Amino acid sequence: MKTLRDVKVGETSTVVKIHGTGALKRRIMDMGITKGTEIYVRKVAPLGDPIEVTVRGYELSIRKEDADILEMA
Repeated sequence: MKTLRDVKVGETSTVVKIHGTGALKRRIMDMGITKGTEIYVRKVAPLGDPIEVTVRGYELSIRKEDADILEMA
């Protein structure tokens, strides 16, 4: 399974499934990340946390733990 954490800087990938549950899944969906959404990885912090992405035209920083629950195509 490829997660958002595996997507390289400068690549665009599509969300296939969100594997989280409860409040975590709801928070991710509230940020605009839903099934079928394209995510462009802009940059990754030097230690790998957080990951800066572009989603639906806005910039967003996501923690590594949150990126691991997003299955990407």
